[in-house]
Amino acid sequence: MRVKTPSESRTVMTDLVLPSETNPLNNLFGGELLARMDRAASIAARRHSRRITVTASVNHVAFNRAVPLGSVVTVEAAVSRAFTTSMEIFIDVWIEDRFTGERTKANEAIYTFVAVDDTGKPTEVPPLEPETDLEKERYAAALRRKQLSLVLAGKLKPADATELKALFLKD
Repeated sequence: MRVKTPSESRTVMTDLVLPSETNPLNNLFGGELLARMDRAASIAARRHSRRITVTASVNHVAFNRAVPLGSVVTVEAAVSRAFTTSMEIFIDVWIEDRFTGERTKANEAIYTFVAVDDTGKPTEVPPLEPETDLEKERYAAALRRKQLSLVLAGKLKPADATELKALFLKD
């Protein structure tokens, strides 16, 4: 399989926040933002794997800033690391000031997707090679997040979590 880069999976979705998508404070519903992030992440995973992909988990979501009614919202997603059949997708959410056009990062999330064949069986995905410093940071952190998730799920013994041990134990 050919090695791919995060830029090959990059997905950018821009939309307007409408009244029917807001809560009583006139801010975008969190669930609406989650759905937008899931769609962008799904496209990024599919672009990387060229397979049917399914959401395996939502590993992290940070609602750092409200997204007001009328805002222009941009969701950017890209594969941050590929494992055997799964891919971690890092998502950045930006809002655009209505008057100046200045973009501000409002939220972020990390989703995991699995590539499957036509019968729903997990299938291999291409390896990923990060290029930029940010992509390299996210790539390295993805293995720590995966190992932590496996330890918490009881699927990996803490003693075997090499990346996590390296954070806390000195040789």
